[in-house]
Amino acid sequence: MKAATIKDVAARARVSVASVSRVLNDQGVVGEDTRRRVMEAVDALSYVPHSGARSLITRKTDTVGVILPDLFGEFFSELIRGMDLAAREKRLHLIVSSSHDDAEEASFAIKSMRGRVDGLIILSPHLDAAALAASMPRSLPVLLMNGGARDVERSSIIVDNHGGAEAMTRHLLDQGRRRVAHVAGPGGNLEAEARRAGYLAAMAGAGIEPVVLDGDFDQASGYRAGAAIAAMDIRPDAVFAGNDMMALGVLLALQEAGLRCPEDVAVGGFDDVPISSLVRPTLTTMRIDIAGTGRRALERLVSLIGDAGESSPAHEIVRPQLVVRESSSSNSGKGGAKAVLAQGG
Repeated sequence: MKAATIKDVAARARVSVASVSRVLNDQGVVGEDTRRRVMEAVDALSYVPHSGARSLITRKTDTVGVILPDLFGEFFSELIRGMDLAAREKRLHLIVSSSHDDAEEASFAIKSMRGRVDGLIILSPHLDAAALAASMPRSLPVLLMNGGARDVERSSIIVDNHGGAEAMTRHLLDQGRRRVAHVAGPGGNLEAEARRAGYLAAMAGAGIEPVVLDGDFDQASGYRAGAAIAAMDIRPDAVFAGNDMMALGVLLALQEAGLRCPEDVAVGGFDDVPISSLVRPTLTTMRIDIAGTGRRALERLVSLIGDAGESSPAHEIVRPQLVVRESSSSNSGKGGAKAVLAQGG
């Protein structure tokens, strides 16, 4: 059967096409009898409004775009989950795309969403926020989730990566560790650079020589770093990995080398992805509340869309919270977690 059109609905309801449009878009004054007849016709014909035509009338798509550097891994799945829950509550649709950490890909993804979304959330830690913002029309509401976004004329949510890394490093030092190594994230990544800088600041404050190993924010690179640490003649007695997935790789390599955690080497991560509390030993980490941050980002974007650019850009900072578990403290409780009210920054 041929799909029903708005003209079919108007004919069945014995009203004009304009009246059907006003009812479906909740615009203008419509009598209750007209509204009832239109909705009965919509139900009888199983009519589905054309989203493109509707957006031309309302100038809204009820859709928001999200551009992430990657769609793989627990961090991004948790972030999207938080955004999706908030979008469903507000009866909005999500279009999610990946920039693959590439400036050209990010620009292409942004252009592909123009006219299809009412607003855009962009997390792009490899890209310069100012250049990214300049490529977008001022009329499009945009929320940046970018380590370099603070000085840009766009609203943003920024994680205090530097302060969080300092707090984690200080925690390991406070456990009596004196050879704390850092497994850094990928070069050019603004978040990885901030976490490395926080580690270096804490080590300098303690007057201890830093030890930095390269990583790539994935478990495989953490495993390689952990194996290298286990083979060192003067082995570190603690490791701060730039994210939880690398920390899990470090844990596996240390265990395979016959080392105990935390007795021989303490380990800390960053992000608090769900698996961090499920591995053994449970992982000490810096909690961001990833899903909550995703929800907050979506809510902020909806406010920007409703505001229509009338207010000044606002920059919100997320302060990570230190969560102590078994991997850094044998006193944290068997299989449990102890939230420590010391925050980064």
